[in-house]
Order: sequence, then C-alpha cells, then structure tokens
Amino acid sequence: MADTNKKNVLIIGAGGVAQVTAHKVAQWAAEFGELHIASRTRKKADAIIAGLREKGHDMPFVSHSLDAMDSDAVAALIKRLDAKICINVGSAFVNMTVLQGCIETKCAYIDTAIHEDPAKICETPPWYANYEWKRRGDVEKAGMTAILGAGFDPGVVNAYARFAEDEYFDKIESIDIVDINAGSHGRYFATNFDPEINFREFTGTVYAWQGGKWTENKMFEVGREWDLPVVGKQTAYMSGHDEVHSLSNRYKDADVRFWMGFGAHYINVFTVLKSLGLLSEQPVRTAEGQEVVPLKLVKAVLPDPASLAPDYTGKTCIGTQVRGSLNGQPGEVFVYNVADHKEAYNEVGSQGISYTAGVPPVAAAILIARGVWDVKRMVNVEDLPARPFLELLGEMGLPSRVIDATGDHPI
Repeated sequence: MADTNKKNVLIIGAGGVAQVTAHKVAQWAAEFGELHIASRTRKKADAIIAGLREKGHDMPFVSHSLDAMDSDAVAALIKRLDAKICINVGSAFVNMTVLQGCIETKCAYIDTAIHEDPAKICETPPWYANYEWKRRGDVEKAGMTAILGAGFDPGVVNAYARFAEDEYFDKIESIDIVDINAGSHGRYFATNFDPEINFREFTGTVYAWQGGKWTENKMFEVGREWDLPVVGKQTAYMSGHDEVHSLSNRYKDADVRFWMGFGAHYINVFTVLKSLGLLSEQPVRTAEGQEVVPLKLVKAVLPDPASLAPDYTGKTCIGTQVRGSLNGQPGEVFVYNVADHKEAYNEVGSQGISYTAGVPPVAAAILIARGVWDVKRMVNVEDLPARPFLELLGEMGLPSRVIDATGDHPI
C-alpha cells in the first residue's frame, strides 16, 4: 500500500522522453506515491514499466490505455487513480485536453512544450497566449498548479534566464538560447524526437523578439558560429521556439532569440523534403484515391527516435547567454549544461536529447510535492525561483555551470 501522504503521479505519454521521466520518478520514489503511465498504446507503457523493473525499481507501477485528446477520459483516470501530479510528456497536440482534465480534478499539471493545433503550423505569436494562457483564470480558480514548458528548452533554459536575473543583473538586455547536439546516431537521417513535431518547428516563419517587437525570418536565413564549452565551435541558426514566446513576456525590454545547431546534411535533406511538399500537414490524394498527409508519411518511414539510443555517441551543450547590467555596469553570463548520449543510455536506456527533456519535469514535480513550487496558479518556469530547480537538477544528473567574469564554475 502506497503512503497516503505521498502524491500519486500520472505520466501521460510513452515515448523516449516519458521513459526518462518514468525512470527518474522511480529513482526518486521516496518523494512520491504510486506511478501510473498512460498511453494510447498501452503496450508502450508496459515496456517502460518492464524497463523499470529490470533496473530493480519496486515502487507501485501501473499502465493504462488513454485517449489524451479526450479531456473527460483524462479527468476520469485522474480521479480513479487519485493522482495529484500529472506530467504530460505526450504529443504537444494533447496539451489543452490534458490541462482541462487536470483543471476539472484540481491535479497539478506539468508539460514540456507548447500546445500545437494539428491543422496549423507556426501560428502568429505569442503562442502561449493563443492557448494555455487563456486558462490562467480557470487554473487559479481551481486552486491548482500548472507549470508550462518544464523540459530543457523550454524549461531549464528559462530558469537560466531567471537565474541571471536573480543573481547577476538588475537590467537584462538580451537572452540568447543555444542548443547544440554534437552527437551522432549513425543513421542516414533521423530526428531526435517526434519527426512530426520536429519538422513543424522548422517549416514556418522564424519569430524572434527584437527591439520590442516580433521580427520574422526564414529558417536557415540567420546563422552564426558559437564557441561553446566541451563541444567547441558550432554553427547554429536562429529558429522559432517555445521559450521565446514566454521569455519575451517577462523580459519585454530584452531581445530574445533561440539558436539551434544543424549540420549541412540535415539542412540538405530538410530542404529537399520541404521543396517536394513532403513536410506539408495538408492531405493529398494519390492516383489510387487514397488520402495521405505527407508529413505523417515521412514520420512513418523515418526511424523511431527511441531506436537511436543504443548507438548514440557524443555530447549536447544547451545554454542561455544573458547580457545585462547591474547598477549600470554591463556584464554577460552563459549558463549551460553538457549531457552525454552514452551515459544517458546506460542509465535510463534513452539518448541524451530525451534525457535532457525528461529529467526536468520530474524535478518540477518534486518541487511541487515539497511545496516549493506549488504556487496554485499557472506559470512558466521563469516565473519561479531558479536556484532550487537548478540545484535539484544537479542532484538528478543534469548539473549546470555558469561562465561569468570570474570563470567557469558549477552552480
């Protein structure tokens, strides 16, 4: 029998990120009650649980079949399980229905990405205001906590900006998030997470917040070389991304940009797929009369991101460069994490991209369970004190470092 004083956790989703999240909940079982994993395909949740048992974890684990697009079904499952914390690491398409189920049951809600409408790509900003932020009043009325974008980016990189605000600057002038994967999976072409979501990020307009307004560019139009810890000199391109849409709301007077590293091979394949119309979300009809969505077809023929983990080598470097001033004196800090693909696989059976995304929502869940982040309203990560989160992540396998005027040192 689980400790009734501990909060039962429901994980929605059973992909590579969910696998990491489940392993971390199991590793920190003393903080929680029962662990439940729900997926549209229950056998995927069963596979994660089998992996947990192979690692010797023995907290109560239960799998469930769930259509997360049905908010009533989400609410019914939460009630039946008496779940107090829901970690949504399913598709970004289910955010609003899962959130609604949590509001109805007053269950704390955590996600790792912004909501997406399957019929739309790259909506007009600000994206959070188009969806999740419209439910702020409902969340507060329900008296529950909803933490949005608590993965790595968005998530930890937002906390890095807040860390700079809390401990370095009284005025912030620019925030540049840099995401470099210097690893190799050995396949001709693959994406590190759901191909459908991955491609949707890069087929539309690149929005950045610069000069107090939204600016627009094309993908791969603006690039620059970054010289980063461990991974060295890497080319990254300005891209549209979730955290720009929340950070620009808190730091309205700062320029906020997101940069992602891409190799020439990825860019070439991406360009061919897009030019042929194979990244379109709009259905087409074949000569035989079959209706096909090109993007879903491409997803079906590419490797499952979870299958990449055993062969992945190399490291990631993800960080936030913040420029600002304190008492009129200018300064700059770079707060970052380096993760190793092989180490992630050895620990939890997933590659480093999934690892960096899957650990932070568990840290957020622990801080909710402890009361530190149980704020009874809807927030993005930068709205919360950063140091407790970053220090806990260090204990959980995602240590952060900061390069400032005194050198490079751990947080």
